[in-house]
Parts: sequence; C-alpha cells; structure tokens
Amino acid sequence: MITTGVLGGRWRASVTPWGGVEPWNGDAECQWHIAADDRWHSPQQEPAVRQRRIDGTAVAETRVRIPEGDAVQRVYSVADYGGLTVIEVENASPLPIAVAFTRGDLLTMRPPTAPIEGIELPSGSIAFPVGHRATIAVAIPHSSSTINVLPPLPPVAGVVRGWLATAHRAGRFLLPDPALTDRVVAERCEFALAGPASPDDDPVGFLLGVAQLVRIGEPADPWLPDVARALESAARSAPRDWSLTAAIDGADRVMALAGDGRAQKDLAAMRKLVTSGSDSGSAAPFGLESVPTDGGRFLAWVEAALVGDGGRLLPFGMPTGWMGANFEVYGLSTGAGGEVSFAIRWHGDRPAVLWEQQGEPCVLTAPVLAPGWSTSDTKGETLWPVPPSSVAESA
Repeated sequence: MITTGVLGGRWRASVTPWGGVEPWNGDAECQWHIAADDRWHSPQQEPAVRQRRIDGTAVAETRVRIPEGDAVQRVYSVADYGGLTVIEVENASPLPIAVAFTRGDLLTMRPPTAPIEGIELPSGSIAFPVGHRATIAVAIPHSSSTINVLPPLPPVAGVVRGWLATAHRAGRFLLPDPALTDRVVAERCEFALAGPASPDDDPVGFLLGVAQLVRIGEPADPWLPDVARALESAARSAPRDWSLTAAIDGADRVMALAGDGRAQKDLAAMRKLVTSGSDSGSAAPFGLESVPTDGGRFLAWVEAALVGDGGRLLPFGMPTGWMGANFEVYGLSTGAGGEVSFAIRWHGDRPAVLWEQQGEPCVLTAPVLAPGWSTSDTKGETLWPVPPSSVAESA
C-alpha cells in the first residue's frame, strides 16, 4: 500500500490498491464508489482497477473502468490548514457519474447533493454528481479543522514536484528503465513518511533507511542512539554480505553529518573487518540476483550498481537493455565526503562519459567497461571503448 501524509506532521494513512484511505490513528476509513451509466462500481470488487504512483511519488492515482472511460481518483496530502489529505475524482468519460464517499465528515467545496440509491453504504455516506470530464475533490483534515468548506488547493502537479524535489536530494537518476527510476522515488517517499525498519528486527535495513532519510534532509543527531544500537546488533548477527557493507557506509555518512569523527573511526575498523571475507564487500550486480524487495536494500543495490565503492562507475557493467540508451546519474557518494554525477552519451557503439565531482574528489575508474581508464579530475568527458559482449550478456 501507499503511505500518504505531510512531512513534519504526524498524521498518516495507507492508500489501498483500490483507492481506499485508511488512517493510522484509528479513524474511520474512507472508501469510494462510482454510480455510472450501467451500475454502481465499487473499486474493491472491480477487476479493471489500475493503480500507480505518479512519477513514483506519494501521490496515488487509481483508475476504475466505467462505460466509455475511467473514473480517476488521486489521493495526496498537503500541509495547508493543519494538514489535509485530498481525494480527487475525475470523470474521464463522456457520461455523467456520481461518486459516493463512506465518511460524512469530509471537507467539501459544495454540499453533497446526489442521492445514494441502489447500493448499501455505511450510515453518513455522502455523494456528489460529477459531470463528464469534470472533477470533484474532498479532504480529510489531519486535526480538528477550523474550516468548514474545502479551500482552494495546490494543483496535484505541484505536490508531485515537491515530492520529487525531496526524493532527489539523495541523488537523482534518469535511467533507461523508467520503472526502476520510479521505484527509487517511491521507496524514498515511503521512508520519508513511514520511517525505516525496526532496528531490533532488521538492523541492516534500519541503517540503510536512516542513511536515506538524512540524505533527503532529516537531521542526523536524533538518529545517533538507534544507529549505534543497530550497528552493534548488525555486528553480532547480520550476514557478512554486501548489504552490511552498504549499511556501514550509510552509517558513516550519518555520523559525518552529525560531526561524530570518533564514531567514524570505529566504523572504519568495523568495515575493514566485514570486508575481509572473500565476497562480503561486493554488491549484487544487475541481472545476477533478483532485485531486493526491501526498500533500503533495493536503494543500496541500485546505488552500488551505478557507483561502486571508491568511485567505480558502473562497477558491474551495464544491463543489456541499457546499451545504446543515454542516461544520467546525479549526486551519488564516492566515500570520504565526495559525490559524483555522470552521464552516458553514445557515439555509435561506444559510450562517452561526462562526469563532475563535488566535495572531496577521488580517482574515478570503470574497471568493467573501461579497464584502462582512470581520472582524478573534478570534471571532464571521455570516450570509453565498445562494451565487450560478455559484459552486456552477463549484466
């Protein structure tokens, strides 16, 4: 499910796969139903329901098939008036419809006027007529509201842009696989709203999640006690694999932002011990293992496949489907307080790389795609050789 809420606020809700809004504080859920030309359509029971995050953000769009079109619902939250979660329904059909909501305490722009006949709904449900190609919006207030009528709201496109700006603080990717790019944004939005895994249940996942949170703008200091506890637990029980190495690196960035140099020295010793095994320091390359389902591990997996430890660009090669496609990567850590951004542009069958380093520069390499290339320049461009076919096939 998709989490909705406002950064800095405590109110949260889950958006179900059919567009229901379920508040976490125990308040009544809000379901929606559509009276179309043929019958009532209850999204929870309809086979033709499609849902997506708009551009991967915390804005949920749910489409329900109705005669000659769709009823399109969008759920998003805004900070206005103490916090509101907006439920917007667009009639993307040439025929009029009515939309019913199962909560009567919603803020509305106009009083409900459509009768509710032909369907059993909870007491207090309300309904609105929606003309063809028109839109209706209602809102759930996050706290006791001082307003009785739904005020003018920011456009949904502006909310999407705000979430993208937040997610991109931790690095922005324009990749040949749009689904991969959207999932990066989605996982960061979920961390921002729902927080990381429990440090007791999954210390590695917790550390990876906190690393993302501080990179998108949360202060590091409040996390330090739990980070220390999670590191201790991970050192005792976590498998010595790539994700533990990534978690230690993430904790190092948290400590650096908090200005805890002593803890960073301890982490350096811990990392050396963890990576002393034959495979413990490597990340799972594209195509050789299934994509991690856990959010923190997924983000670490993508980032490590784009920029490896010590400034190795595309350290496991390039996925076959990316061959010949231009793409861009911004703001990924190279360790030691540095970041790199780079772009791939194709000249025939050869990739050209353009790069720029920020912060403390390092020696950039590409051991798989351009074994003889390295540079310590803060910015530049060069033409790499034709990728070997073995790289494309195994990546």
